[in-house]
Amino acid sequence: MNNITKMKIAAPAHEIFEAIVDPEKIGNFWFTSCSERWESGKTIKLRYDEYNSEGEIAVKEIVKDKKIAFEWDYGTMHNVTITFTQEDETNTIVEVNEDGFAEDRDSIPLLVGNKEGWVYMLTCLKGYAEHGITTLRSALVH
Repeated sequence: MNNITKMKIAAPAHEIFEAIVDPEKIGNFWFTSCSERWESGKTIKLRYDEYNSEGEIAVKEIVKDKKIAFEWDYGTMHNVTITFTQEDETNTIVEVNEDGFAEDRDSIPLLVGNKEGWVYMLTCLKGYAEHGITTLRSALVH
């Protein structure tokens, strides 16, 4: 099973792409920090101070301003592909597709929680890219 989440963001694809791959920018909307710039073949360490959580992703493919593909351990290995489709000069559709979920009833809560996480990440990215808001990232309460 896979999980697809999409959001229109009023910013050029290049700015949104850079917000994710640049370790100086990602802390403004997603993880607290990351170890280095995301590039194909690299293993990146990500940190969430608010949840006292740390993990790694294996970057599989980067296509500048178009696509980011990585793998992470979500209980089992999951593949995540983030694509950027620029509609016009100021609007970009950001799509996140995560696969690797088991196809059984026990996986439904995991799938729902994962969807919540991607919607929240994209919402924080939208606030950051469109309005420079950097205070949403750590507001999600579980």
